[in-house]
Amino acid sequence: MPQPSSRKDLNLKWLELFQICAQKGSLQAVSDETGLSISTVSHHLKNLEDNLGVALFNHNRRPMTLTPKGQAFLRNIEGALHSIRKAKAEASAGNLAEASYLRVGTIEDFDSDIIPELAVFLSAHLPQCDFLYHTDSSHTVIEMLRNRQLDIGVTASPTERLRDLQDRPLLRDPFVVVLPSKNEFSLANVVEGRTKLPFLRFSNNLIIARQIEAQLRRLGVSTAHKFECGNNQTLMAMVAAGTGWTITTPLLFSRARRFEKALTMHRFPGKSFSRTLAIVSTPDCSRSILDLVDNQMRDLITQHVLEPLHKSTPWLKDSLTLIE
Repeated sequence: MPQPSSRKDLNLKWLELFQICAQKGSLQAVSDETGLSISTVSHHLKNLEDNLGVALFNHNRRPMTLTPKGQAFLRNIEGALHSIRKAKAEASAGNLAEASYLRVGTIEDFDSDIIPELAVFLSAHLPQCDFLYHTDSSHTVIEMLRNRQLDIGVTASPTERLRDLQDRPLLRDPFVVVLPSKNEFSLANVVEGRTKLPFLRFSNNLIIARQIEAQLRRLGVSTAHKFECGNNQTLMAMVAAGTGWTITTPLLFSRARRFEKALTMHRFPGKSFSRTLAIVSTPDCSRSILDLVDNQMRDLITQHVLEPLHKSTPWLKDSLTLIE
């Protein structure tokens, strides 16, 4: 057992590395996430154990596991670390000039027009800041936020609680039905499965797919399908080719401009439903940076999404809206 050290004060870095190691289970994983060498991580953890005079990890096990005392220590410090991060974020509010590193994750729904313009805007307003931009699915972006690999994410809001993350609802994006423009069947017959036109769906590991499937189950609709895909553009290409129909959203439909002449978008028949897109952040993300991203995203969405779609498809004005 480690012997008590003469040190009196715990080091915040030790506590943060201990928390990460408890989550990841290996020194290599902590090294990859923090950029510190394995030997440095090991040195900090040893200092913490020496300071406390207890063994926090079963070092001979792979992955590393916490001892009972380590588990108790983790439970007791997690709230304190959360409070410290929140206090740091509040203290830095308004201090944009000193921002040094920002990691932003987004879904591909915004990557053609909005995110490139957001990147240019942030670069001009945070002159001392280095940036990392990552595009992925909503559930991956949220997981990266939970693992502190990102600071801010623009994602579809999941059905489950975000727990340790903060979210700012941004856009209400209603679900719509997209048919081939040369389709000869009625909308109701297609959606209710009374035609031979198959349903082309999003991959079931995506948040959007789970929302669509849940609504269809609530309506008692069972649809035959022969194609599943994680990419909206591919779904639109398949529908444009006349091979089936799909359920998507106006935001995603607007990204398929090359296929729009071969597609028609319709209100979802019966009870409408929508997804919410939100800005999600870690608790220690600066409020001033969140406000900056939030305000600019709203301006860009209005310019590139709402105004064009409300003009071309007036029935969307009441359902495709920013969330105040």
